[in-house]
Amino acid sequence: MWHGRKRHRLGVKTQHRKALLRNLVRGLALNRRIMTTLARAKETSRLADKMVTLAKKGTLAARRQLIRHLASPEVAHILMEEVAPHFKERNGGYTRVLKCHDRPGDGALAALVEFTVPIARPEKKTRKAKKAKKPEPEKKEAEKKEAKRQEAEKKEEKRQTEKQEAEKKAVKDTKEKTGPAKESDKEETEKRGGFLSKLRKFLKGD
Repeated sequence: MWHGRKRHRLGVKTQHRKALLRNLVRGLALNRRIMTTLARAKETSRLADKMVTLAKKGTLAARRQLIRHLASPEVAHILMEEVAPHFKERNGGYTRVLKCHDRPGDGALAALVEFTVPIARPEKKTRKAKKAKKPEPEKKEAEKKEAKRQEAEKKEEKRQTEKQEAEKKAVKDTKEKTGPAKESDKEETEKRGGFLSKLRKFLKGD
């Protein structure tokens, strides 16, 4: 039952409310100030003060409790190392709520939650220039295939050249071998042709 409790329900169920306040406290630790509705701001301020008090202990058990409540080792580290040292001599009142304007849209009264002591926000780390990308595997494969193709073409051209030279050499050798035989055949043909031609002339009476 909810009897005798003075906290606001915020119009949501228990699990939703716990998650909501946890996220608001985490945002406060990371950004040093947040803007929300007045009711949520009051509950966030209350929980944030408890977390800072816990962080001031500086023990391992306190760190683990912060991680359990906020579900973030990063925020626990920020509270213990960056926020708590500013409140060593203070026993409470680590945050404050400042009323602002009505929120456009639903008209809810907005409020600002911030730490009572100015705490510098950490500088954002600049990204280093990216190194030149290495050639992709696909590009490497394409280059290898192209090199293989060119090498195969060269081998084919060399083989064709050698084949043509071998054919020319074979034809030349054949001509050299068959040359004298052809000349003797020609002489015999001329002799035979000469006898027949003489016979024809004799028969014709030339």
